Amino acid sequence: MKRIGEHRKLLGVDKTATLKELKTIYRNTMKDSHPDKFINDEEGKLQAEETSKSVIEAYHFLVSINPETQEKYKEEYTETITTSIIQDFHLEKSILKVQHLNGKMFEYIGVPRNTYIKMVNADSPSRFARRHIYGKFTYRKDGEVMAD
Repeated sequence: MKRIGEHRKLLGVDKTATLKELKTIYRNTMKDSHPDKFINDEEGKLQAEETSKSVIEAYHFLVSINPETQEKYKEEYTETITTSIIQDFHLEKSILKVQHLNGKMFEYIGVPRNTYIKMVNADSPSRFARRHIYGKFTYRKDGEVMAD
C-alpha cells in the first residue's frame, strides 16, 4: 500500500481521481519534466529523465488499479477467480503475483509475508486465495500468458 501512496503523492492525486483526471495530470506533469526541455543542461536532462520514468510508472500503476479500469475487467476477473485454479504464484516486495491455468495473471498489492506463507502451505492455494486474498487486497491485471 505504501507504493500506492507514493505514486499518488508524486502525481498529486487522491484515491478518487478518475481516469480522465489522471491522464490530464500525467500529461501536464510530463510537459513540465520532459527531458527535451533541457537541451544545454545535461544535469537537468538526467534529472528530468529520472522524474519522467517515475511519473510514467506512477501513471500506469494508478490507471491499472483505478475503479474504472477494474470495472472494465470485472467480468473477466470474476470468471477467472471463480472458475480457474491457480497455476503458479509468488510474493515479491509485498506484491503477490498469481497466474491462473487460463493464462490470466493478477497482482495483489500489500500482501503480508505471513499470508503468503500460509498460502504456500495450504492444501489448495486456489481455495486459500478465495478465502483470504480475493476481495481483501487491491489487485490489478498483470497480463496473460500465451498458450503454446
